[in-house]
Amino acid sequence: MTLDTIPSGSAARIMVIAWDDLAPDEGRRLRALGIDEGAEVTIAHRGVFAGKDPIALIIGRMTVAIRRAHARAMTVEAL
Repeated sequence: MTLDTIPSGSAARIMVIAWDDLAPDEGRRLRALGIDEGAEVTIAHRGVFAGKDPIALIIGRMTVAIRRAHARAMTVEAL
């Protein structure tokens, strides 16, 4: 399953990120924020409009907003 399909409030571990689906600068930004394979994240909440963008992730002690397209590139396992 991908990160964009996890319900709000649920925790997951990122198993694989399809880096080729992301622009190089977007990949660097995500890695700088600690979003990489093996990271444990929790979906804090989603945007309220039709696209449900952005998705707010809790990673460590940070809350980070990412685009749904970025979350779709991440294969996760539920915790």
